[in-house]
Amino acid sequence: MSSYHFAEAFAIDLHTFFFYHFLMNVHILEMPLDFGASRHGSDMGPSAIRLAGIKEKLESLGHKTFEHTDIFKAASQEYEEPGNPKAKYIKPIVSACTSLAREVEAITAAGDFPLVLGGDHSIALGSIAGLSATCKKRGQTLGILYVDAHGDFNTPETTPSGNIHGECLAASAGLGLPELTNLYFEGQKVDPKNICFVGSRDLDKGEKQLMKQAGVTVFTMSDIDCLGLPAVIRQVLAFFKKVDVIHVSFDMDVLDPMFAPGTGIPLPGGLTNREALLIMEEIAATEKVCSAEIVEVNPILDVRNQTAILAVSLAARLLGEKLY
Repeated sequence: MSSYHFAEAFAIDLHTFFFYHFLMNVHILEMPLDFGASRHGSDMGPSAIRLAGIKEKLESLGHKTFEHTDIFKAASQEYEEPGNPKAKYIKPIVSACTSLAREVEAITAAGDFPLVLGGDHSIALGSIAGLSATCKKRGQTLGILYVDAHGDFNTPETTPSGNIHGECLAASAGLGLPELTNLYFEGQKVDPKNICFVGSRDLDKGEKQLMKQAGVTVFTMSDIDCLGLPAVIRQVLAFFKKVDVIHVSFDMDVLDPMFAPGTGIPLPGGLTNREALLIMEEIAATEKVCSAEIVEVNPILDVRNQTAILAVSLAARLLGEKLY
């Protein structure tokens, strides 16, 4: 059990805390988990982001940082059995994400900010479950800003790969295997109508149908090209007026490979670095963001650690950095 569970006795309203105390205790949680993806390397992402200076950057903004590097222990993927071909490595993923959820709940209960570094996107199961538990205890409405090239809204019935990093958000919304939908506590973690995607450009046919049925809001790269990013951001900010708390889930593959080559599924036609930084700065201005994760940094594919360096800049913008 986390040493931060004592903080539940001092539960405060997260939005109130953020509004009055923007200089925070930021907990950097390293989750070197790559069981949810086919391509190895994202397990080294947290180390790359650490070496790129995440701690020093956040402290230069006035925040106090705490490092969590021992949240879970797991054997290498090569020594584990995949199990269910429609939800590969579900057992170690559930174990790791349950530990993460416990940490995130304790940290948010204390009014502190958890910044989770992946690893593949399956870690969102734990991040969202932990913050959701805090919100449920306080009667607060949780919203998710999902900045990703992909939907991650597959279920075992629709998945083309069986990789859980493509099922994590659907499971958080209550769709999929019980082992995932009931992770950490039983039931839905977030209402899909409070999920907003930005930057999507590679959605599977089955998950696209599920997303439409569930009622999520999606701003694809085509929307950004057609309307312009400022117009999309205005709509995103209006969308989140209905929630009390926001979790930001940022997958580095939303960026064009020109700016972020070190990611597991690089796709052309993504966001520029400037667009991504603007999104983080604008969502921070809502003063509702209470947790975040940055995932899918793959140093094996990177060039001079530039993807990890950009991840540090994105985190800094989300946590208060401005150009002027």
